[in-house]
Amino acid sequence: MSILSTSMLTADLRKELETNFTKESFKFCSSIDEAKPYLKDAEILITLGEDLTAQDIEEAKTLKWIMIISAGMDLMPFEAIHDKGILVTNAKGIHKKPMAEYTMSMILQYARKSDVLKEQERMKHWNRKVEMTEINQQSIGVLGAGAIGQEIARLSKAFGLQTIGLNKNGLQVDYIDKTVTKNNLDFLLKKVDYVVSVLPATRETHHFISQKAFKTMKKDAVFINIGRGQTLNEEALINALHNGEIAHAILDVFDQEPLPEDHPFWEMDNVTVTPHISGISSYYLPRAMDIFKQNLKIYRKGDNRFINQIDVKRGY
Repeated sequence: MSILSTSMLTADLRKELETNFTKESFKFCSSIDEAKPYLKDAEILITLGEDLTAQDIEEAKTLKWIMIISAGMDLMPFEAIHDKGILVTNAKGIHKKPMAEYTMSMILQYARKSDVLKEQERMKHWNRKVEMTEINQQSIGVLGAGAIGQEIARLSKAFGLQTIGLNKNGLQVDYIDKTVTKNNLDFLLKKVDYVVSVLPATRETHHFISQKAFKTMKKDAVFINIGRGQTLNEEALINALHNGEIAHAILDVFDQEPLPEDHPFWEMDNVTVTPHISGISSYYLPRAMDIFKQNLKIYRKGDNRFINQIDVKRGY
């Protein structure tokens, strides 16, 4: 069985795979370009999911399974993958801890005015009248109450926030006090102090957060986007912030990345920009490989109960 990786796995992770799966043949590359000579013979491909094209899928004559070691899959050539009946799994869930910690850290920095305090420290200015707020007894709305959203809710409950989540079916999930569907989105937006989007980029979620959403939110609400930039209408957000329809935005993902230097977000005092780092963690690759190793054992048995199997028709 030939397994090809285009991800930059550490030497320890490579050795662990080769030690645990001695009957498999591994080829480790650092990019799809380096891997192209080996693609036609690969049965399994480990990839970040951002470098594959339909042509690559066509050339992969023996490919049966793609393991994407990320959760985002908006750049995957799913039509070509579907046509060839290739299994796709991903690393959904491994981002939940760093992304939840990022979310809470940003909320606390905003509420406790960390930027103001840091500037006062730099200026050696002693001022105890900085207007801070507590976050307990406030509320948070999570758009996308999956693994990441539920971890955000879990940490939020520890700080005493009420939690409302949005998912496709409105079914109750862990750590969410109330769950709604998109038909009841207004209920969530009107009620919460913090709106956190962890939505993926799909046809259904393109510009899901737009002008109407910002007009529905509280005027002192904070919008946080850690999902995908394409789910947000950036022009609508800029207008909402200029018009005082919401108080602040914390953005880790953008329609265009890197964010252009001339983008208005950089200069707006009521916007916090971070460079798509909410999911970064030293535990990222080991967690992804843990999922792959479990699925490889399932694959070898001829079973079909894979962890994080993707519906290639839907793209998630």
